[in-house]
This record gives sequence, structure tokens and C-alpha cells, in this order.
Amino acid sequence: MKELSHKSVEQYLLSMPNAYLDYPFGPGVAVYKVRSDDDSKMFALIQEKSDPLRLSLKCDPLLAQTLRDKFETVMPGAHLNKKHWNTIVLSGQLSWSEIQDLIRHSYQLVTGD
Repeated sequence: MKELSHKSVEQYLLSMPNAYLDYPFGPGVAVYKVRSDDDSKMFALIQEKSDPLRLSLKCDPLLAQTLRDKFETVMPGAHLNKKHWNTIVLSGQLSWSEIQDLIRHSYQLVTGD
């Protein structure tokens, strides 16, 4: 599988209900959040200008460790709570379908849906 582009991943992230893009940590990190009542929570981050793209997602701790053990491109979340976040290097080791599943998983953890 070829590497995924920032634009294609971003389009999918922003297709989640009430999702939006923010830059609370400055211009180098795109943060994808979901709005709820009077709050917002992040469910994904993309390291700008990373090649290949680096995507951080919230993850159930047991699944997070399983993914790290199985895939060399999945590692503890960079600059995040390493128990609950993974950073994935989108080099093709995981399929786009698997990445989409992990994005939905992260979104659902944050929204409680």
C-alpha cells in the first residue's frame, strides 16, 4: 500500500460528527478535536510535515499494547499519555481500512459513542 497523504487522512478525520481542526500547540501539530456541549476533546494529532505521516490516536490501553507488539510502525504516543495514545507511522504497514478503524475507535473513546 502506498503512503497516505495528510490531506486524505485529514478529510477522514474531519468527516467525524462535530470534528474540527485546531492548533493549540502551535503550527507544527494539527490537532483534531470533537465538540461536545460546552467542551472539546482531542482524538487525533498529525505531526505537520512528517514524512511518512505520523498520526497519534487515542486507544484502549490493551489494544494499544497489542498494536505496538504487532506492528513496528505503532509506538507509544509521542508527547502524550503513553498508556492511552499511540503514534502510528503511516508507511503502509497498516492498511487504510485499519487506520480508519483506529480513527473511529479513538473518536468513540472521546465521545463515548
